[in-house]
Amino acid sequence: MRIALAQMCSGIDPGENAEQLRSLIAEAAAGGAAMIFTPEMSGLLDRNRSRAAGVIRTEREDTVLAAVCSEAQKRKIWVQLGSLAVRTSGDAQDKWVNRSYLINPAGEVDARYDKIHLFDVDLGPGESQRESSAYARGHRAVVAPLPEAKLGLSICYDLRFSALYEALTNAGAEILSIPAAFTVPTGKAHWEILLRARAIEAGAFVVAAAQYGRHADGRSTYGHSMVVDPWGEILLDMGEGTGLGFCDLDLGKVGEVRSRVPAVANRQRFEAPATSS
Repeated sequence: MRIALAQMCSGIDPGENAEQLRSLIAEAAAGGAAMIFTPEMSGLLDRNRSRAAGVIRTEREDTVLAAVCSEAQKRKIWVQLGSLAVRTSGDAQDKWVNRSYLINPAGEVDARYDKIHLFDVDLGPGESQRESSAYARGHRAVVAPLPEAKLGLSICYDLRFSALYEALTNAGAEILSIPAAFTVPTGKAHWEILLRARAIEAGAFVVAAAQYGRHADGRSTYGHSMVVDPWGEILLDMGEGTGLGFCDLDLGKVGEVRSRVPAVANRQRFEAPATSS
């Protein structure tokens, strides 16, 4: 299965981001990819929430989603649209969701996933973030069928919570998608090791399309979009810069690795330790 990963530097204009996505999807299809993966917040990356509020739309009204669906249909390619900021209602007081989409080659949405673990952190001076102040968290893990495999959906900060990936692989996931907009400090410290850990413990492919660079809203992201095989070997690391990377997945390797080290089959339920009073 030939896939493409888009490493983007999304900005504050959804129209510009949509055109970039169209171009990347067309390039992926021309390169023989059956599927393209894009980063978290492909359609808008803006930490100025007052400004962002003016362009975030409901799913039905979202022009980026419409453009991606149209291009997927035109190019006859699967798209894992990393995520979009989406309104859940017309009420301006309601929180948004950080929503990932699986779009089929007919241009239809096959699956949706709302980010469960929201990025509420204090990394140091000037690096405090509260995603939950504007976004509502999701409550349901999602595994979606592809023609050749099952795909487990997640987003960025979810990467730190192994229980989610245990649930996805228990439901049959063989490919784990982890679109991201990792900060530079956390990316340097944790990105590669966490991706490899998720692949190894799941005996699954990890596909992680990432944002990179200095964005229009002033933030910087780490890049290094990556594909890791079920044994933990890195098949693709896009490093710095933006553009498209290609990788061929030998899906038979999932069964091979899981038969050699049957960690998924050997999972056991157990009693939690008693809490001290």
